[in-house]
Amino acid sequence: MSFHKSKKWKEKRKAILRRDEYLCRECRRYGRTRLATTVHHIIPIDQRPDLALASKNLISLCTECHNKMHDRDSGELTELGKRWAEKVSPLP
Repeated sequence: MSFHKSKKWKEKRKAILRRDEYLCRECRRYGRTRLATTVHHIIPIDQRPDLALASKNLISLCTECHNKMHDRDSGELTELGKRWAEKVSPLP
């Protein structure tokens, strides 16, 4: 079973959406209110699997902002994604 289909992830995802009041954290930084539909791993799971369920590594995002965090072609974090990651733990 994949991580994103696991019971632990589904429960954590719900808890993070509740914590963030179902609002996009990136939009809120700019005074906008937009419904969050995704819980984003600030530092990707493939880089830090130990942070997969760490609340400090998870934020609620709308689809538009989530797409701004990753380069969808390469899978790498964008500059915006890297700025969020630096808040959690400086990347090498």
